Amino acid sequence: MTSFRVGLLGATGAVGQKFIKILENHPWFQITALGASKRSAGKPYAEAANWIESTPMPESVKQLKVLECKSELFKDVDFVFSGLDSSVATDIEGDFAKAGIPVISNAKNYRTDPTVPLLIPEVNPDHIDLIHEQRFTKDGSGWIVTNPNCVAVPLTTSLKPLHDAFGISSLVVTSMQAISGAGYPGVPSLDIMGNVIPYIGGEESKIRQEPLKLLGTLSKGAVKYADFPIEATATRVPVINGHLLSITVGLKMKADLDEIRDAMNNWKSPIHELDLPSAPEFPLKVHTDPRYPQPRLHADSEGGMQTAVGRIRQAHVMDVSYIAMAHNTVRGAAGGAILNAELLVRKGFLK
Repeated sequence: MTSFRVGLLGATGAVGQKFIKILENHPWFQITALGASKRSAGKPYAEAANWIESTPMPESVKQLKVLECKSELFKDVDFVFSGLDSSVATDIEGDFAKAGIPVISNAKNYRTDPTVPLLIPEVNPDHIDLIHEQRFTKDGSGWIVTNPNCVAVPLTTSLKPLHDAFGISSLVVTSMQAISGAGYPGVPSLDIMGNVIPYIGGEESKIRQEPLKLLGTLSKGAVKYADFPIEATATRVPVINGHLLSITVGLKMKADLDEIRDAMNNWKSPIHELDLPSAPEFPLKVHTDPRYPQPRLHADSEGGMQTAVGRIRQAHVMDVSYIAMAHNTVRGAAGGAILNAELLVRKGFLK
């Protein structure tokens, strides 16, 4: 496998650090350029970053000089990962794409663009063909791919077998989101300790919208969104990692619990045979113990890349209720973007 030179935008932030940690020993991707704000530019990464990961900063990045996030400074990379804040991502990511540098983004800014794939490889790998519809460069060398919101990932992954087997007519979801999802320094300790905050600004609209694009069908260069209503409530809870979701689903075709469990247990990932380094062997794990899944016990399963499901039960309103959970900064952020890049390599979009 060819080794790819990778740039990282937003390298000093919490998501940027997670990218660095996961990519430390990646067999295909090597970080060769780091980008951050003007405040950090010109400094060695070890000096610019307040390292918050639980493992030591990799030696390979300590002395890399941090660059401003300008495309002309990243000419020697094959593509970039973006962990940029949404307040600056639109212009910076667009500038890189227009310069012919592919961007694989964790930011929300281009997720709803009709020509930009919103991608979970196990759910909608065919949507990468939207890249052909982008016009950042005349020769198609520059483009953007995004990964979804950190709640939309476990939500949509758990819905995919039900959507395929029975169809979905409606959905209610309440998220209990870990504090790491708020970045660093995140939520003030006096607000979150021993408490639950029943509102996260801007989150519920993403939970309502993104699964419909992810579960949509690609036809003639456009995605026809799935068509069912989603009612979402987003809360912040005093958990470090792992977003837990309480989900109730209305089905178009009635199914009993055995059929629903079978649909989830027997669901096959469409990328299973591609041998992608970050792909979990079992992207969807169905637990039978009614106490599971739990963030403390299961967020790190399969390197943090697995979606866990449990408490599947008949609903008194609509049809079926269950719990889903995934690691928000791995599967829901940096790890998901890295898996997207691996799929893009296998499909020939990164060369």
